[in-house]
Amino acid sequence: MSVEIDIVGTVPLATFEIEQLAALALASAGVLDGHVAIEFVDEARIRELNRRHRALDETTDVLSFPIDGDDEAPVGPRELGDVVICPQHTTDLREAIVHGSLHLVGMDHELDDGEMLALQRELLSW
Repeated sequence: MSVEIDIVGTVPLATFEIEQLAALALASAGVLDGHVAIEFVDEARIRELNRRHRALDETTDVLSFPIDGDDEAPVGPRELGDVVICPQHTTDLREAIVHGSLHLVGMDHELDDGEMLALQRELLSW
């Protein structure tokens, strides 16, 4: 098995690099198979998604929408979810890809003791 990554929108980095960063982040959490979509959107779209899903009427750099949890037994490849990135609102696209992918596997920097952001820094240093 492997991780399948669909990339949507105007791609600001090489496709291979996007796939490599997402796969690395997922593998760091022990996820070696499944499907992820990474979409690059403009500020209006990410603001709309942030308002609809987080009740925050503002732009942001990255949003993650996990789908299948660990305890589910999906038919076919595991649907990990979507990462939506606004390049115009992001200072480091590589960081946004890793950050969003870590959220898909259940990590949450707002609830942990710094583990997610420490792992993110480590992955980006590679």
